[in-house]
Amino acid sequence: MEHIRVNPKIRLELINLSMAGIIFQTIDRDREFLKKWLPFVNYTNQLEDTEAFISSITRSGNKSDLVYTIWYNEEFAGLIGFKDTDWVNRKTELGYWLAEKMQGKGIISASVEKLVRFAFQKQKMNRVQIKVAEENLPSEKIPKKLGFVYEGTERQGEHHASGYVNLKIYSKLKHEITD
Repeated sequence: MEHIRVNPKIRLELINLSMAGIIFQTIDRDREFLKKWLPFVNYTNQLEDTEAFISSITRSGNKSDLVYTIWYNEEFAGLIGFKDTDWVNRKTELGYWLAEKMQGKGIISASVEKLVRFAFQKQKMNRVQIKVAEENLPSEKIPKKLGFVYEGTERQGEHHASGYVNLKIYSKLKHEITD
């Protein structure tokens, strides 16, 4: 699905190469804020890095990693998308990040909730998981608020500039959603 209307203020649009500039500008502007929890920020030093990322997930035939840009009142706010989708076992992971000035507006909660329903209803997934760095309390509020179940901790699951961090794993199963 190319566009998903989350609510009157929030719209998701499938990522494409023409968006590389605004995405890179946001990463570059918010570099200090974002790099604490997002390892890729240290490797995103020029526009070409963002273009390479977008190209890697938009190659024709790649239906695993649907990544959406988030627009709040028609202003770019961040990214959200599926990663490591396993079509045989009908499970996927959701990842997200938001520009610093867009924090605290309920954008990610609403977007995650919409994409979880999309995963279960349209993609026929059975399981959606979210992994959050152990100390990233704002990000951890999202799965907790949306009724995801804490399953455990992936020890040293992600490498950051400061070293390896543990990732808390939350999941939601299809039978756990209510219409």
